[in-house]
Amino acid sequence: MDICNQCEEQTKKSSSGKPHEFLVKVDESRIFKGKKPRGFEEQDYKCLTCSAKFTQSTNKNDLAWTLWRG
Repeated sequence: MDICNQCEEQTKKSSSGKPHEFLVKVDESRIFKGKKPRGFEEQDYKCLTCSAKFTQSTNKNDLAWTLWRG
């Protein structure tokens, strides 16, 4: 699966990095609650250009932007 240049750059962004202009939200965000500061949120995105799928996570133990390949 080939991904566009913008998605390639997206994989390198930190947790504060915003989605590029062609990434759109898919479904609602998932909120995982726990004792503070353990709660975190995940949001899925899909690229309108190359159909790449990402998950953005605020969990400090996860990658900020995960590209799903397969």
